[in-house]
Order: sequence, then C-alpha cells, then structure tokens
Amino acid sequence: MLSSPSPSSPAPSPRPGYTLPVFAGAGAVAALRHLLNPADRPRTITLNLINPPQTADIPIDQLAPLPDGSVLAITQSDPGDNLDLTRHTPIWSLVSWGDANQGERIQLQGGEGIGRQTNRGHSPAIYRYARELIACNLEPWLPSAKSLRVTLILPEGRALAERTSNAAFGVVDGLSLLGTAAISEPLSAPGQLEQSRAILRQKASQYPYLVFCLGENGLDLAVHLGLDPGCRVKTANWLGPMLVEAGQLGVRGVLLLGYHGKLIKLAGGIFHTHHHLADGRQEILAAACAAVNLPLTVVQAVLQADTIEAGFERLRQEDEGREDASAKGFAPLVYAYLINRIDQRASAYVKVHTGTNLTVGSLLFNRKREIVATSEVGRALLNQVLLDCKD
Repeated sequence: MLSSPSPSSPAPSPRPGYTLPVFAGAGAVAALRHLLNPADRPRTITLNLINPPQTADIPIDQLAPLPDGSVLAITQSDPGDNLDLTRHTPIWSLVSWGDANQGERIQLQGGEGIGRQTNRGHSPAIYRYARELIACNLEPWLPSAKSLRVTLILPEGRALAERTSNAAFGVVDGLSLLGTAAISEPLSAPGQLEQSRAILRQKASQYPYLVFCLGENGLDLAVHLGLDPGCRVKTANWLGPMLVEAGQLGVRGVLLLGYHGKLIKLAGGIFHTHHHLADGRQEILAAACAAVNLPLTVVQAVLQADTIEAGFERLRQEDEGREDASAKGFAPLVYAYLINRIDQRASAYVKVHTGTNLTVGSLLFNRKREIVATSEVGRALLNQVLLDCKD
C-alpha cells in the first residue's frame, strides 16, 4: 500500500522545460548533419542555448532524407510542468541547400502552422531569439562555400492557435516562435507561485512601488516605458496571491500593466487569470457596457462577439459611425469604467485577505502594445515609479 506524502513535506519544485525555438533549432542541426553526411543520424543534439549560456541535450524523434534532396527532422515540444497547449507538439525542421543568390546565408522560413504577423507584412512569426539560436547552432556545421534554407513547420500549429490569443496580438494562421530565452518556466504550475513570491519579497524590500507585468508583452512595454527592472515583477496568472503578498509585505502601491483582454477579468472579480480556470471576459465587457448605459443592441453585440478583441472592436466601430463627434465615444466610456473597476476590486481583494490598504492602479494596452487606458491612480503610480528610477 502506498503511503500518502506527509502534509509537512515540501512540494516538489516545478520542472522547467524548453521553448519552441529550442526544439526547432535542434531539429535543424540534426537535419544539416544528415545533409552533410547521410551516415550521421543523431538521436540527440547538444544545443547551445545562448540564453542562458549553457547547453541542453534535445532528443530527435525522427530524421529522414526527402526525394528533393532536403532533410526533415522532427522533435517534440516539452515545456516542463506548465499548462502549455504546445506539450508534445511535433516541430518539423526542413533543411536544404540554399541558392547562391539568396539574401542571407541561412534563410529561415515559416511553413504550415507558423503564424504570420499582420502588422509586419504577414512575415513569419519567428522572433529574434529563435533566429539567433538557430543561426548560432547551424553556423559551426555549415561549410564556408554553402548557404542553407531552413523551413520550420508546426503541423498542429493552425489548430492550436485557435485556442490562444495570438490573433489579438496580430499573429494569425498559426503559433509564433516567441520568447527571449530557452527555458520555459512553469509559470502556471502551482510550484512556480512560491518562486514568484520569493522574487516579490526580494523586490519589495528595495522598492515601495512595484509594477506587476502579467507576461512577456507587459515586460516588453515596461522596457519601452523606461521602468527600472528592479521594480518589475512578472506575475503570470497569479495576480490574486501576488497582490495579497504585496499587501502583507507593506508595499505602498502596485501598478498593474497588462493586455486589456487579460486584466479585464479583475473587473469581474477573477484573480487567477488563466483560461483553464475561468474566463467570462465577454460577459464582463457586456456588463461594463450596460453599466455606462450603452444601447441594448451594443451590449448584445458585445456579449455575442466571438472574442474579447472582437467585442472591443465593435465598440470602436460604433464610435467611428457616430454623427456627433463631440460626444464622448462608447469605447472611452467603457474603458474608464473598467479600469476604475479593476483598481477598486484589486484594492478590495487585498483588504479582505490582509486587512491592509494597498494602492492599486492599472494601465491597459491593446494587441499592438499601445496604451488604451490608464486610471488616475495608475498614472500617479507610473509617475512615482519613474521618479524612483531616477533616484
């Protein structure tokens, strides 16, 4: 009979995995090696991860030459202990010799399942880190007189993308090879919360005002806003526990910096923002429309929208069609209501759970990473954090 673990036993640390570029890169190296020498059929590739500066052994599932002279290598995504829909997704790396007149020595292409960036001429959503990682690991194997063409394919990417918010950030028809590092931290796994809280405790001991960024897009915008890395905290989906921790630590103020389609959940009292646990975003947006007395037809249209971004777009379309340009538009009214509601509910949440008063302000951005709404409290906190950065 198996005994249950002792209640006092510490929870095992969540297992990290790797981001999609790592598997794409390992497959490309395996394919190139076989292209150079048909007898070379590596089962594992030791990859230079660049960031962090270490290597990793990545298994190669399948490897085969194709009739056109190219070589196909297949790897399988392993994101670690994370609620990641790409788990076990196959990644195909198709490698062939390039043309003498191609612009880059290593030409990287996106095939089926790799998303397209609508704001960049529908170029493949293969970001800087992925390109640097693949080039760095291919160049030592590439003969000086040769050029290479690498096509990355995610056979399940198009279907998986329908379950993400990629389209909200201008990526359509597939997944993106996003990320600035190789390690896929299990931000949604319960064990990660303790690590995030430890980081919060360390930063709270140095800064009275902090900025909570839900993910990479928030962190990227924070950099452009000039916010000191020391006061930025990546919360992932654990906003409720992290806000409570900030209140208990005596933090004076927290600026919430996030995508409007994510932070809107707080306006509805949802403080764990992963879609596996709760959604209701269209319902919250429709309720906000009703709260500011928008016409019933608009409220119904927002509620029936396919996505939260489509709901916001409907409000913008209504504003564009208004004859009275001097009147305040529907979208600004709804944003003003939502952002104040987020501030109020977040502060109240901390008060209920800790008995302390934590000033919370919000800054929302859209899929283009453009700021669309900042609460009065949020603006004051942003100025305070920027002032602290200069000290």
